[in-house]
Amino acid sequence: MGVAGLMSDERKQGEAAYRPSRRNLLAAGGATLSGAALAATAAAAQAQDGALGPAVPADTGAVQGGRVVFPNWRGQGDAPPPPPPAPLPPEKRVGFAVVGLGRLSLEEILPAFGEAKMARPVALVSGSPDKAKLVAAQYGIAAEAIYGYGDWDRLKANPAVQAVYVVTPNALHREHVVAAAGAGKHVLCEKPMATSPDEARAMIEACAQAKVKLMIAYRCQYEPNNREVTKIARSGSLGRLRLIQAFNGQTSGLPEQWRLRKALAGGGALPDIGLYCLNGVRALTGEEPVSVTAQVHSTPDSPLFREVEESVVFTLTFPSGVIAQCGTSYGVHESRRLDVHTEGGALTLENAFAYRGQRLMIAHREGTRVQKDEPVIPPKNQFALELDHMAECILKDRRPRTPGEEGLQDQILMAAIYEAARSRAPVTVGPLPGTGMGADATRGPALDG
Repeated sequence: MGVAGLMSDERKQGEAAYRPSRRNLLAAGGATLSGAALAATAAAAQAQDGALGPAVPADTGAVQGGRVVFPNWRGQGDAPPPPPPAPLPPEKRVGFAVVGLGRLSLEEILPAFGEAKMARPVALVSGSPDKAKLVAAQYGIAAEAIYGYGDWDRLKANPAVQAVYVVTPNALHREHVVAAAGAGKHVLCEKPMATSPDEARAMIEACAQAKVKLMIAYRCQYEPNNREVTKIARSGSLGRLRLIQAFNGQTSGLPEQWRLRKALAGGGALPDIGLYCLNGVRALTGEEPVSVTAQVHSTPDSPLFREVEESVVFTLTFPSGVIAQCGTSYGVHESRRLDVHTEGGALTLENAFAYRGQRLMIAHREGTRVQKDEPVIPPKNQFALELDHMAECILKDRRPRTPGEEGLQDQILMAAIYEAARSRAPVTVGPLPGTGMGADATRGPALDG
């Protein structure tokens, strides 16, 4: 039956009852119409009904709890799709001022706001007015929301700025965090938190007195693959955790860059990239080490390492008996790997500390053979995840998962690593005073999901 026949049947029920849908047209032979005619008829139907055909929940979804949800349309053989994003309206998102427009801010952090759901950039702080003006235009930031490093009073008066993200060289973190707290703004600070434990303590105190939140940007603690490794290791599903190996290395050039100047960086490979190994194994176990041994080496006469170290290897011993062997270097081909060994299996996370490209492999016994699994975990932007976590903590008045105490403990442990390398003897360490011996003593509430 053609379209004319369909119209004839519809007329028997009254012309007014006829409401063509794309599905009816195709079922009635509408595919024989020209593309233009089909499009015109569909447009008419949409104008009349407000949708192409009757509402089908599997396709249209439904509003529940302030978000759109869909039933799983896939069969049993495929994993269900993730729910659609549920971003806050722009005007309800937490406004951030990005302090420092160096490589990390421009290559990773500002672009990550495009994937964030609860945070947005509303101001910039920079010592380069021309660069700040260009970047502000690129991200739709008002010209009057561009500040210099001495403009904290002006920034304080901007109600759109609820938080600042400090992305300046390590030795400037204390100054900028204290200034931000004095301006009444919550603070997200890049790692390493500071260049010494005393600086870190001063930053925590300043934020506490100002009653603002302080979070350290340990992005890997928010990255899905790293979280999965921690979940499996702590679950005991592969048996007791025994040994961890963590390595983070890359080559370094341009001797004049600030990361190779001790006055600005505080150290070399250890606080910059080795910190990911240190913080990573602490987060994985939930424990604090009781002793550390270490060795530092730099290539003699290298113009790169006149002020800071090239390579560090260190071993951490934990109360449970877990041993973590960690290494970091500015002098090797890029490698960022985490290996976790248990009684009943092993987990390997390639690109563990990289911005992207994580790949998790799990080896375990399956009957009479060794099974190697590679779960597919959808990638997520680590910077967007930490931005949204900070924003959520502000909106819901929660303590961040990686607060200032987490950064302070790493500063204390890095000082112990340097001392162990200098003395060539084990250095006794322990939990941060006042935090107790419980798991995750320096961290805020566990993340959802």
